[in-house]
Amino acid sequence: MQSEFEMSMIGELNFFLRLQIKQTKNGIFVNQSKYCKELIHKFGMENAKNMATPMSTACYLDKDETGQSIDIKQYRGMIGSLLYLSSSRPDIMFSVCMCARFQSHLSVVREL
Repeated sequence: MQSEFEMSMIGELNFFLRLQIKQTKNGIFVNQSKYCKELIHKFGMENAKNMATPMSTACYLDKDETGQSIDIKQYRGMIGSLLYLSSSRPDIMFSVCMCARFQSHLSVVREL
């Protein structure tokens, strides 16, 4: 990067805003695997089952009139964290946005 931009070298950049950065001759690679592990631990989902697909595009969500009340602070925290995670995981963007629209489907959010 120093050949392209004027900068001083303090050291190789590894982490920035919860993004893991790997610089090689072939390019710069960004991922959020550590952040993802932190989210799993933060929301107590270590024993959750893995899903191959976050959500079907034909899934229909609506207002859950008969469902149990959820902790809105936890739900919004999950949605906000997943929105930030979607910067490096565009495959979950559709599912996260659907869950953000209907703020009562905690079980669906946990599947993401």
